[in-house]
Amino acid sequence: MRNDSPSSGVYTSRSPEGIAPGLGRPGAPALGTRVQAAWRVLAGVPDPEVPAVSVCDLGIVRDIVDHDDVLEIVLTPTYSGCPATEVIEHDILQAIAAAGLGLARATLRRAPAWTTDWISAEGRAKLLAYGIVPPGPASNAEVPIRFFPRTLTPLPLSCPRCGSQHTERLAAFGSTACKATWRCLDCQEPFEHFKPI
Repeated sequence: MRNDSPSSGVYTSRSPEGIAPGLGRPGAPALGTRVQAAWRVLAGVPDPEVPAVSVCDLGIVRDIVDHDDVLEIVLTPTYSGCPATEVIEHDILQAIAAAGLGLARATLRRAPAWTTDWISAEGRAKLLAYGIVPPGPASNAEVPIRFFPRTLTPLPLSCPRCGSQHTERLAAFGSTACKATWRCLDCQEPFEHFKPI
């Protein structure tokens, strides 16, 4: 079900930090145990494009609302045209059903737009361990998102394998539009950088 309007339900749980929804992990403050169980289950659902991190690590899961007869899982896609959104919806609903938590539906909430700032600290560590350099902070300024930086030479990144900053960007786009392809000039290994947006 696609609906961008806020939900109202009997029991509601925002993400654990209570600020930027989507930073959800097990232990989210909740009024109902079914909602707590849903947070725990979704913390184990991998992102289909980067399976080293969960949908909760990425901050995609914004809210879980218990409407008594159905759990509503509120998602914010990483970007409007993300091809993985349908797979993510399927995977989270399948995980909720497999856990025996009853009926569930996914609702997409596109505003406010997802930002890489919503990736949890644990998610950033998992990205780095997986060989993807996590994004730095996204700009708070009201500027357009740029896939090509305005500087001619991008700032060097540390290689996730050997730690060298002797690196170069090979392509502005990697396996997905949200990542760029880089190479370490010391160990010669390619790696991806998750762009801050």
